[in-house]
Amino acid sequence: VQLVESGGGLVRPGGSLRLSCAASGLTFDTFGMRWYRQAPGKERELVATITGGELIKPYSADAVKGRFVISRDNAKNTVYLQMNSLKPEDTAVYYCNAWGTQFWGQGTQVTVSS
Repeated sequence: VQLVESGGGLVRPGGSLRLSCAASGLTFDTFGMRWYRQAPGKERELVATITGGELIKPYSADAVKGRFVISRDNAKNTVYLQMNSLKPEDTAVYYCNAWGTQFWGQGTQVTVSS
């Protein structure tokens, strides 16, 4: 199983980024997928979840609700995180995870700074 994140970078406060996580080696459409983040000196925290299977539903943590949107394209085996109205406190390494597994990507750095 391989999860590869991309799309991170440096952005100014109020800006937007879209992260992607390309999955291989698993039956992607059956797995829920999650985005986590870890800021320096802090524990890894759950940012957003999207279920798999027939009923696909997105969920977002309170800290990002209304600003971040998780989505998936099963035809491309990819999960996305659209991040809008970014704040300096969103600065972290962002990881994707196949829900309920120990499969993680390598992470992508997001830095929000003026």
